[in-house]
Amino acid sequence: MSETTYLLDTNIILMLVRGNELGTHINTRFGLHASKIRPMICVVTHGEIYVLARRRGWGDKKIKVLENTLNNLVTVNINHPAVLDAYIEIDLYSQQHPTGARNMGKNDLWIAACAKAAGAKLLSTDRDFEHLGDLFAVEYIDPAMVKR
Repeated sequence: MSETTYLLDTNIILMLVRGNELGTHINTRFGLHASKIRPMICVVTHGEIYVLARRRGWGDKKIKVLENTLNNLVTVNINHPAVLDAYIEIDLYSQQHPTGARNMGKNDLWIAACAKAAGAKLLSTDRDFEHLGDLFAVEYIDPAMVKR
């Protein structure tokens, strides 16, 4: 039986770095650290998470945890024809969605495109990607389901 390949949304990285109960739950439930297949992130997530860290004034210790976390993931570059094709497909699909147009943020579009191009299941703690479930595997993790 093959293992699932995951691409992590920025909010998942935040939970893993915090090391809180939700982060531990996500890590255990999806076997992120135990898997032979390293989880992936979109290069855009690097920018998003470092901006967040600066805004929140993270200290050296937490930045080291962040760097260690990122170094143990596979980063998917957006400068690849398959990612660009997926970006176009996802944006057009979102704008023509059967239940009405969905305006996705550009960073979310890139993250989704990386997941689709990589054939990975996208994990997120927000619902921004749920409408894409017909295009590729997306899993929403409800933060309310886990005590913090």
